[in-house]
Amino acid sequence: MQSRSNAPVLAAGAVLAPIGLVLSIILFGGGSQAAADVCSPTGPGVSVDANQLPKVAIAGYEGEQLKNAALVINAGKSLGLSVRGQTIGVMTAMGESGLRVLDHGDGPGPDSRGLFQQRDNGFWGTYRDRMNPSDSATNFFKALQNIKGWEQLDPATAAHRVQRNADPFHYQTYWPAAVEVVAALGDVKVTDAGGTSSCGIPGESGKGDDLPWRTAQIYAASPLGMFNRECVDFALWRINQQLGSTTAPYKALNGTFRPDGALLGSALTWKDGWDAKGWPTGTTPRVGAVVWYSPGAGGADGTYGHVGIVKAVNGDGSFLEEGYNGNPAPNDHTYYTRTVQNGTPSAFLYLPGSYIPEEP
Repeated sequence: MQSRSNAPVLAAGAVLAPIGLVLSIILFGGGSQAAADVCSPTGPGVSVDANQLPKVAIAGYEGEQLKNAALVINAGKSLGLSVRGQTIGVMTAMGESGLRVLDHGDGPGPDSRGLFQQRDNGFWGTYRDRMNPSDSATNFFKALQNIKGWEQLDPATAAHRVQRNADPFHYQTYWPAAVEVVAALGDVKVTDAGGTSSCGIPGESGKGDDLPWRTAQIYAASPLGMFNRECVDFALWRINQQLGSTTAPYKALNGTFRPDGALLGSALTWKDGWDAKGWPTGTTPRVGAVVWYSPGAGGADGTYGHVGIVKAVNGDGSFLEEGYNGNPAPNDHTYYTRTVQNGTPSAFLYLPGSYIPEEP
């Protein structure tokens, strides 16, 4: 778990600007404007006129697909869901059917039908219900509302607990497109000071060991200004992914992360780095958050501490952590995953835009 603090800085650049995601929603029909945030579990939903849709593709979806997305959005609105809840529905339909009403299933579910590939088990209504975009979306949203604490889950986990897909990370890759579609159809303006944002879904979390320099020599300088294959090196790679920075020049570097010019440094100083930027921290695991261990906490190195990344949140409140350099030699500078009980880490460090305020 050792992480070295005097890592070299390979590149310099402007201090990374905090992400502020602001959505302004114009409700069709009423003509009134209301502020909302797709990252927020509360707030007003958005309505869409399904007969007045763009003629151009949005995030690769067009025509009948956009009409189906509009019907999903409106089904969520009719149940009083927030924009975040509506977007979860669109994301799920993208992942299940590509926003098409499919009259066939697949190997695991040969009786699955419709936008959400709902099974013929009596829970999702009749065949006609499952093939009707509005009815199937309504039944999806009702099931979502029955998931305890769904508003506090990351969208992909919330969808998975309804759909029970074989791959719990299946829906993650559809979230950015769902945000884009809902924004366009609902006349939602998305402003992100840090560039494009997927609003709370880490770009590659869940895909395993994808560190580009995972075979590089340890203790040599990584492209992020850390030492190769240290815990801080992998965590900073995940942060760059969430910021949409997967190739050089990277947005988040050891030497440019903090606005005061200090190095982000070893795991020991990461919470100080977050505090220096004014970024949120808390005690609740969220997918993509940095797991921060102060020295000695949870078996972390007694001098440097340790950082990992929340890969998934389990139903019992525990979470699956991923990272590097979390095992004894000879497996120290390699990728690992492990289940951790909430309360073991010292804190969770969130990226703005992915943070959901904790309940008092």
